[in-house]
Amino acid sequence: MGRAEQAEEREVLDSIFPDEITDVSDTEYRIEVKLDLPALDNEEDDEPPTLILRVSYPEDYPDVAPDLDISAAPHAPRHSDLDVAEDKARLLDSVNAMIEENLGMAMIFTLYSTLKDSAELLIAERRQATQALADIEAQKREAEDNKKFMGTPVNRETFLEWRERFRKDMEDLARRELEEKEAEDKKRRVVREEKRMTGKEMWEKGLAGKGEEESEEDGEDAVEAMKGLKVES
Repeated sequence: MGRAEQAEEREVLDSIFPDEITDVSDTEYRIEVKLDLPALDNEEDDEPPTLILRVSYPEDYPDVAPDLDISAAPHAPRHSDLDVAEDKARLLDSVNAMIEENLGMAMIFTLYSTLKDSAELLIAERRQATQALADIEAQKREAEDNKKFMGTPVNRETFLEWRERFRKDMEDLARRELEEKEAEDKKRRVVREEKRMTGKEMWEKGLAGKGEEESEEDGEDAVEAMKGLKVES
């Protein structure tokens, strides 16, 4: 095993990745790992990131692990949910178990698939975490908005307090209405009594001659009333 197996695997990979694989040397090449991400409805999607998987064959590969490295595609914009420089160690660790399981066999396609799945899963987890936080914030805002439309919770204590206030308000209202009615009735009685006064009564009450609009007829009644008075000795 050795170079022959490596060359054979390289030919197979070239048929699988005709546009994604680039030779660096006889024992080293790069494969573009284009991630497939679901579209998001609530924002403009980032362009799905592309990883560059660099593979270098040690002389005894596949009996020993290949040398692997990961980098971002040249001039690629930074993705909001994946930072290749920061996530490299985690992504490389994700293929270690597959390397151990496949020693002695051609494994690069398996490692490629595992790396691709791990990167997509990492992005999905971060999107879910971001969405969960957004949902929590939305629920908080909704709860605050709902408080504006909610009154005091009703229980026996609050109901009794409300009933006591209501009864007092009704009593105060009834008392005010009664006082207003009594005042109005009194005013009407005074008006009626004034209308029924004779000239004599008006003179006795000191009302005669005090108004510029008093009628002459009322004045004559007052004079006649004075004539009829008897002086007691």
